[in-house]
Amino acid sequence: MQLASVPVSAIARKAAAPHGPSQAFAFSTGRGHHLLVADGSRVYDVDEGFAQRLTDAALKGGAAAERGLLAAWGLLGEPAIRPGDDALPPVNALSLAIAQRCNLACGYCYADGGTFGGAAQAMSWDVARQAVDGLLAGVERGGRASLAFMGGEPLTERALLRRVTEHAAALAAQRGVALQFALTTNATLLNEDDARFLAAHRFTVTVSLDGEAELQDALRPTLGGTGSHARILARLEPLLARQGTEGLQASARLTVTTRHHDLRASVEHLMGLGFHSVGVSPALHSRDAALALNREHMQGLLAQMTDVAQEAEARWLRSERYPFSNLLAALQEIHRGTHRPWPCGAGAAYLGVAADGQLSACHRFVGDDSAALGHVGQGGVDDRARQAWLGPRHVDRQQPCSGCWARYLCGGGCHHEVQQRGRIACDFIRGWLAHCLGAYVRITDARPSSFD
Repeated sequence: MQLASVPVSAIARKAAAPHGPSQAFAFSTGRGHHLLVADGSRVYDVDEGFAQRLTDAALKGGAAAERGLLAAWGLLGEPAIRPGDDALPPVNALSLAIAQRCNLACGYCYADGGTFGGAAQAMSWDVARQAVDGLLAGVERGGRASLAFMGGEPLTERALLRRVTEHAAALAAQRGVALQFALTTNATLLNEDDARFLAAHRFTVTVSLDGEAELQDALRPTLGGTGSHARILARLEPLLARQGTEGLQASARLTVTTRHHDLRASVEHLMGLGFHSVGVSPALHSRDAALALNREHMQGLLAQMTDVAQEAEARWLRSERYPFSNLLAALQEIHRGTHRPWPCGAGAAYLGVAADGQLSACHRFVGDDSAALGHVGQGGVDDRARQAWLGPRHVDRQQPCSGCWARYLCGGGCHHEVQQRGRIACDFIRGWLAHCLGAYVRITDARPSSFD
């Protein structure tokens, strides 16, 4: 058996199977046979005979036989992730829902028009200040922190956004903390002065856009029912013009609904506008049930995303720019050998702050008492509640996650989506990772320095 020196991961020929060997998975590309060892997300080149022996061992003797074969070849060591390795990290990232209201009426909005099911409200300066002060007080000198502004539409509270940013930047500099700012916006209110301010503070800006004019106008109309596509494009130029040279980075995020039938065309439309990158995410929890994807739709989305990814791979190998962030992010994590006990930082290093000051597991759980983890003005972060919320969500404690070969790359799936819709995305996630890891093998074989 030939072992690759690459300390990363890959996937398998039966990637979409609902269950599979829990420790490893064999797969093949046009360049040979490969093996993912789930623990530590490691990838090896193997001969066809070894891949078949591993599959046979798992089918006949289960996980124990599979582990025995892997151990015999020296592929198992100290676990990279243990069920008990879930000590709480310090909180170093917050998102502030400074405006729980919006000027658009997106049919699929999980935040119920930005209000999260309650009355429209705006965050006060006192709540915002307490949140920022608490965040930076918990970060050691020389450390890093992140502060995001979300909504609703945060630019409906432009004055507060600027005041909080300036306060946070000054306090972070005083305490020797590197602070990164982020903004998620629908861009309908952006102006030249906003672009200057965001660039001056080196914001990462995510603009929510759903594709061509017809799709955008149907899915993201204004409160008055008119389209938003032309209005947004008219306001993007000063933002996009400041990318790179002034430290600002602007990306587009497309929410995929049942109305997206040509995803590549929609993605390439957004790429053509000049964004640093374009990414997509499925609408699983939606106000309008007709727009939400079900299990069958997710397989259609997999086919469409694979089509975009294949185009990206072909362009990259020709040294052409094609900024499809879903594929790039997956490849970077594969290269790092990412292995995670949770899908993201929600409830761990990252929390959401509601307009009233309640702390929640993330920006999606604003106003949800089931994920309430403290209050900025009433004791701050509640670590006991945080531990109680996170503990059962460790990927090794969830089913069917604990037996899935993709568990340490996936982390168990978005907490909010799983809570709202169950595990309808599992086959999609396995299939997507299968494609990405095959792409990783092909790209690194063709251009070994691609991810250095």
